[in-house]
Amino acid sequence: MIEDKKVSKILYGGDYNPTQWPEEIWQEDMRLFSLAKVDVVSINIFDWALNQPDEETYDFSILDKVMDLLRKNNIKVCLGTGTAAHPAWMAKKYPDILRVEFNGMKRKFGGRHNSCPNSPTFKKYASEMVKHLSLRYKDYNNIVAWHVSNEYGGACYCENCEKQFRVWLKRKYKTIERLNEAWNTRFWGHTFYSFDEIVVPNLLSEHFEVERTMFQGISLDYARFNSDSMLENFITERNILKKITPNIQITTNFMGFYKPLDYFKWAKYLDFIAWDNYPSNDTSYEKIAMSHDLMRGLKGGKPFALMEQTPSVTNWLPYNALKRPGVMRLWSYEAVAHGSDTVMFFQMRRTIGACEKFHGALIDHVGNENTRVFRECSKLGEELQLIGDKVLGGRIEAKVAIVFDWDNWWAIEYSAGPSLDLKYVDEVFKYYKELMDLNIPVDIISTDDVLDKYEVVIAPVLYMIKKGYKDKLEDYVAKGGTFVTTFFSGIVNENDKVKLGGYPGDIRKLMGIWVEEIDALPKGVFNEIVVEEKFKELKGSYKAELLCDIIHLEGAEMVARYGKDFYKDTPCITKNKFKEGEAWYVATSCEDTFLSKFINYLCVKKNIKPILCAQKDIEVTRRVKEDREITFVLNHSEEIKNIVLDKKYKDILKDEIYKKESEIKLNAKGVLVLESI
Repeated sequence: MIEDKKVSKILYGGDYNPTQWPEEIWQEDMRLFSLAKVDVVSINIFDWALNQPDEETYDFSILDKVMDLLRKNNIKVCLGTGTAAHPAWMAKKYPDILRVEFNGMKRKFGGRHNSCPNSPTFKKYASEMVKHLSLRYKDYNNIVAWHVSNEYGGACYCENCEKQFRVWLKRKYKTIERLNEAWNTRFWGHTFYSFDEIVVPNLLSEHFEVERTMFQGISLDYARFNSDSMLENFITERNILKKITPNIQITTNFMGFYKPLDYFKWAKYLDFIAWDNYPSNDTSYEKIAMSHDLMRGLKGGKPFALMEQTPSVTNWLPYNALKRPGVMRLWSYEAVAHGSDTVMFFQMRRTIGACEKFHGALIDHVGNENTRVFRECSKLGEELQLIGDKVLGGRIEAKVAIVFDWDNWWAIEYSAGPSLDLKYVDEVFKYYKELMDLNIPVDIISTDDVLDKYEVVIAPVLYMIKKGYKDKLEDYVAKGGTFVTTFFSGIVNENDKVKLGGYPGDIRKLMGIWVEEIDALPKGVFNEIVVEEKFKELKGSYKAELLCDIIHLEGAEMVARYGKDFYKDTPCITKNKFKEGEAWYVATSCEDTFLSKFINYLCVKKNIKPILCAQKDIEVTRRVKEDREITFVLNHSEEIKNIVLDKKYKDILKDEIYKKESEIKLNAKGVLVLESI
């Protein structure tokens, strides 16, 4: 959430690159922005080379004109630091700034994400740029946020990084003996006697390929180090900005479920979360929603900023289909419905050259307002003015949480076995989707978050149990909580070392089971889940796939059994009574039909109800602000749907009152924004 007294509505706008255009175009942009009700732009994202033409010179003359023009036209600014791509002269003079790829190839100047995060040159000149920039514009009253760099990502494997990796390891483990113990280095003769013997793990050393490594301990720590290295870059810029402009909030733009960076760790250093939403045209609305909920969850449920989306078309997919009429509006409201306090695009005016010239924009190459996309965007701008400040700062009240952990993600997919088809995010999504389809709000939380406010906590594939997390889970369940985890859980500690004594390791007592073996099923091969007669709400036979844990009961109750193979009739779904609560273990990857019944069963037991009962493909969310409730009803289908209201509402967009049990026809891709009265 952009907390600024000058912000009194959902901010609307996006990435603006006036420096790519002659000044006479700028005036036309201001006219078109006014027509579309644009009130915020992000600028100076990639202008380092323009603002610093050589080592000694800082030239902000063009940026001065842009800043003055925007201030004159009452347009707020997210001001970029410009450090997302270094200048060509810098790469020529100081080649240490250039990254080395995973295969050991040294880059030349080009592209972006092209600066080594551990380059002394990069750190020096980025810091100087941020200092000059913030001193120059610190008194501009239309700056609502600093936008540091842009979409941090990638990785580097150069000598700078190798040296700093050793420093990072020394700081973490203190002694080489502790490192050897943590990494189990006696395997394959990897014992180290000095930190300077350690090399970066890539195709030149430990890796078969990007995701397959011969030595998980080294690769896991390098993933952490790489994320930390770029975070240190962000913190350096952030600290300079905080010192010079203490009253301006600072952020950078995340990318949803982006594997290389531990966003939960990063989030502690951002004033608010911002992110760029670029689904393909066939991405399900539930997957888009899960990314929004992750962004909201990064700072404990606080609203976030949708920093970028395309108003029409992307340019990097194999087939770049247009967003069909109504989809831009629908997906924009989905962001707001899940916690965004902004709706912003990339880009404001379509560029004429390079790789994004066919990426969508508010202002197309024709250069005027007479396009479908501009009309749709203008209509949305008008609607956001009607909503005003009604949802700003509004929270989502969830009684169900899903645990997501980057360390767990890295470790699972670096693991040599049991199946290359095991993808952490996919398994998390299976549970999220069923809650979403029931219109039950979900928080996505980290292993650091408190659990007590939730009735149900689900942690799919909790492979890694970090120090102290067992106690947190046991305390939660003991007090009456319902905990659900799945196959391939409780296997290793935070160093990716197996916990001896039987799976699921630290949570064996909590779950009341022992997992003796894990069977991997090839694609297209299924076992069977057969539910016990006692559990009538779940009764049936369902497909089991991917992995099958072979279980012995140690106090838990069998809910369902396997129907095939040598482990036929052994448990595959269990429930363990643990003091006042319950711990459920789902020992296989289940088909959606079973999961739908299972999630509904748990929610009914805990008296967790949908916000609004609705037909398939109708998404319902609610944001609460003080004593005000705003309910969003979104029709993701291609058909008109009927909605029966559960109480009296005011339709904010139409200024109409609906009585309880009113039946509303909602058009395909239609949106209702309802205020409880």
